[in-house]
Parts: sequence; C-alpha cells; structure tokens
Amino acid sequence: MSEHHENPENPSHQKGWERDTLERLAFANLAEQRSSRRWRIFFRFAWLVLIIALLWTGTHKGGMGGGTPSQPHTAVVTIKGEIADGADASAEWVVTALRAAFEDEGSQAIVLQINSPGGSPVQAGIINDEIRRLKAKHKKPVYAVVEESCASAAYYIAVAADEIYVDKASIVGSIGVLMDGFGFTGLMDKLGVERRLMTAGVNKGFLDPFSPQTKNQRAHAQTLLDQIHQQFIQVVRDGRGKRLKETPELFSGLFWSGEQAVGLGLADGLGNLDYVAREIVKAEDIIDYTRHDNVAERLAKRFGAAIGEGAVRALQTMPAVR
Repeated sequence: MSEHHENPENPSHQKGWERDTLERLAFANLAEQRSSRRWRIFFRFAWLVLIIALLWTGTHKGGMGGGTPSQPHTAVVTIKGEIADGADASAEWVVTALRAAFEDEGSQAIVLQINSPGGSPVQAGIINDEIRRLKAKHKKPVYAVVEESCASAAYYIAVAADEIYVDKASIVGSIGVLMDGFGFTGLMDKLGVERRLMTAGVNKGFLDPFSPQTKNQRAHAQTLLDQIHQQFIQVVRDGRGKRLKETPELFSGLFWSGEQAVGLGLADGLGNLDYVAREIVKAEDIIDYTRHDNVAERLAKRFGAAIGEGAVRALQTMPAVR
C-alpha cells in the first residue's frame, strides 16, 4: 500500500489554500462591517435620545424661579444688552420672566436690574406696558437698579418702575430717537457708477443709501421720529411725574451720570441690588427670574434646523442589522 504525500507545490492544493484565506478574510471583513454598523446605529440612537431628553428638559424647566410659592424674597429680572426682538432682552423673554416673578406669592417686590444702551422702542414699549399692567394686577412694587447704563429704550422701560436707583457713575437718559444710515450718491457719481433701482411707489426706496433723498422724504422721516420722540417723552413724564426737573436739554437725547440723574429727577437715589433688597424691599433673599438659555436652547440656536434634519436623515439611512 503506497503512501500519498500532498505536494505543497501542487496547483490544486495552492488554489484551495488561497480560497480558504480569501473566505476567512471576507468573513472577517463582513463581521467587522456588521460590528461597525451596530456601533453607528447605537451612537445615532444615543445622540437622538440625548437631544430628545435635552429638548424635553428645556420645555419643562424654565430659567426662572420655581412654579410653587416660595419664602419671602426679592425677585430680580435682568435686562442686559440690546433691547431687540430675538435678543436676551427681548419683550418675549423679559415679559415671561416678569409674569413668573409677579405670580410667585413669595416675591415681595420686583427689581429690574438694567445694564443696556437701549434698542427698539417697540420692544421697550411692550415691556413698559406689561410692567404697569402687572403692578396694577398684583399690587407689588417695582424698582429699577441701574448698573453701567440705562439709556434710550432701557430708560423707557425703567420709568415703569416705582423708583429708580443708580450708581453715581452710571450712564442714564438719552431720551431721544434716531434713524441712521449712509449715503453714497456723491461717491458713485465720482466713480461713474449708476444706480438702477426700480420701485412701484415713488417713495418705496427713500431709505436706499445709493439713491438721493428728497426734501419730502426727509420731512416724512423727521415727522415719524418726532412722533415717536413725543411718545417717549410722555412715557417718561407719566412714570416720573413731579420728580422730573425739566430743562430744555432733558429730552434732547443727552445722557447724564447717575449722580446728575438723581439731581434731574431721572432717578431717585444711589444704590445697588443688595441695597434695594435689604433696605427698600426688606427681603434680603434674592431670586433671579431672568430667563436664561438652557443646554437644549443653546443647541437649537447653534445648530438650528440642522439638528432635526440630521436626526431624520440618520433614521432614514439606518441599515438593517441582520
């Protein structure tokens, strides 16, 4: 009986070995792909759950004091930066915080902590109106405390308070209205550039910086500014009453130091938040009702609709796990 020895150099043996190696590599690659796919699905679901949890938290928890009545305290609502739609000092955010502060049975008074150069008269008007409405409804005093500045639309809001306290170096006032822009018509003429603006309505483009402004358009804009200025003046007079020491410059758009503002009746005295809470409100405990961005809102602002779009795309493109 003869022995049969496989020849490693046998072509059939060599092909079988290569086939086994390729099969093992293919199966290993397939297993790696499946493992990688499972991890991708896991992380996508993990991010989706995290986003949903953050959004739920942002919806059910505010940046203000709790909804249940609290112990006696001084309620604070901060108005900081530009007063404008979409800003932290927008009417939407400030009014929401004010309502929560007034409705808490533990709040003895509301303090507006202001540090703003001004902004939109419309947003300021909405806040001013709401402060006066809430004061009448809840019978709680309101005090304004000025830090660095309380100018223009910020002062429009402050005069809704019963009393205004400032630092001696605060900037207060600027009771005026402006509309600014640029005009490039002379420069365009020198450069030989022609402006081609088509409008339906002879005055539709009168704020266009590349078109000349007519006397009638300037007069119309000035009438508009004067009207809003008079509204501002009336709000200040209603809020400050006989405390104002009116001078020709008081409503000219000038601003003053806090010390000067007290002398002019634009403010009632010198003091900071702690002083007002301790000496005026007689409630040293301070609770901040200012609405702040939570994590979910910051994510939403930063990524916007891209987050939702990415989550939907992730769900749509998820491969099946077999």
